[in-house]
Parts: sequence; C-alpha cells; structure tokens
Amino acid sequence: MRGLEIKMLTEIAKILKGFEPLGLESISAVRYMNRVDTKYLFSVGKLPMLLRNMQSEYMTLEINRLHEFRYKTVYFDTHDLLFYNQHVTGKLNRAKVRIRTYESNGLTFLEVKQKSNKGRTSKSRLEKEPGDMNHIEQSKEFLPELLYFSAGDLKPVINTGFTRLTLVSLARAERITIDYNISWNNMKGETVEMPFLAIAEIKSEKSTSLSPFFMELKRLGIRSTGFSKYATGMALVNGVPKQNNLKSKILLLNRIKNEYDTNGYA
Repeated sequence: MRGLEIKMLTEIAKILKGFEPLGLESISAVRYMNRVDTKYLFSVGKLPMLLRNMQSEYMTLEINRLHEFRYKTVYFDTHDLLFYNQHVTGKLNRAKVRIRTYESNGLTFLEVKQKSNKGRTSKSRLEKEPGDMNHIEQSKEFLPELLYFSAGDLKPVINTGFTRLTLVSLARAERITIDYNISWNNMKGETVEMPFLAIAEIKSEKSTSLSPFFMELKRLGIRSTGFSKYATGMALVNGVPKQNNLKSKILLLNRIKNEYDTNGYA
C-alpha cells in the first residue's frame, strides 16, 4: 500500500469518529431487505471530503469502536454462468448467489439477491457456520425455495474482498454503504486490486431525490450508474465471454483511476 493510500485511510478513520455512532442492534430497522438501490462510482480520493460534509446528516455504524469492516464474498454460478449472462445482457428479474463473511465477527451468510423488472432489490439469507464458504446441507432446502435449481447446480467462481462503512440518515428512511479497498480473486491465485475505487450505494424504500448524500454527490459531479462487483470481477480476472457488454464500465474505472492518480485525495 502506498504512503498516499495509508494517509487517506487514516484520515477516513479520523473523520468517522466525528459521526454520531449507531449500534448493530439498531441498524436492523433500516436493513431494507426489499428496496431501491442506486449506485455511484467515484475516486476514493473524494471520500474524505464527502464524509466531512455529511457528518450533520448521518450516523455511522459502530461495532466495538470500529466504523470500517472487512467483507469477504464468494460468488456462485452455474456451469454455463447463468447469473453472469443475466447481468451483462441486461436481463430483468435476475439473481445472484453468494456466501458473505463479515470478518469483524465471523458471521457468514448464504445470500440470494434478486432484482425485479421494476428495479427493486430483495435479499434473502441463511446463516451458515462461521467461516464456512462452501455448501452445507441447509443450502439444499434454502436455494430451491428462491430459485428453480438446487445447490448442487452451483459452483464457486470468484472471490471478492472490500472494506465497508455504513451511514444511516438522521431524518429519512435511508441507509448508505460505501465500499473501498476492493479486490477480486479468480480462485486460481490471480488477483485484481482497485485501491483507487469507491462504490457508494443508497438503499431506500423510496426515491433518493431528497437525500442529502445524493445532493452532495450531484454537487461533486458524481452520477449514478449500474455496477456489479460480480460481473466486473468475472470480466477482469476470469476471461469470461461477452466482455464488450461491460466496456463502458471498464472505461469508467480507467477514468476514475486516472483521476485518483492525478489528484490524490481531498
């Protein structure tokens, strides 16, 4: 990690201490398992300034005096990459299957994330044994209830790691996650890292147009965009077909990298 990145991450940690804290037991009320998600990609160099400007509008998740948490995710797909192809071809009513571990406490969940043709996201999950990143007996009953095939039809295809902080609005039914320190591994030891990238996601039950976070992003010239860590990671490290469908996203990532390399952080 470069000196600039260490300095920036130290600054982010310092800023987060200035937010009103929110405990894990309270955040369940704003988890929104059925919601509207809006994503924004930008240079992580803008994150310190963005957070400073949001301190009066949001609380931040705090667990054991920590505000930033490391996540590890294993994505699963069929042998013919059904979920990947659903995404890159723009199919509505699509799904993802993943196993996510919260490294701060070891909690592990099998999750099915589905997006409807009306743009709403729903998530169902099943708690697994701590650190268990593979199929277990419970999955054989859980998955067929949500999808039309069984756990045995799926295989792990990619790992994703990232750091996440969570903001909760003081005035609205709104939760925001911001991911950074993002990396992908293709299960064969080949890795792509993107320390320059931040992904913010506004999760709400209604429109984001009145969100202070949205208005600040707009002021900074950051626009919403569809983005899938899974599909992008597959294109970057697994050499999967139909990569041209993701060309605009790859170009956006290159522009963000150039901006970060040029401007550093605010």
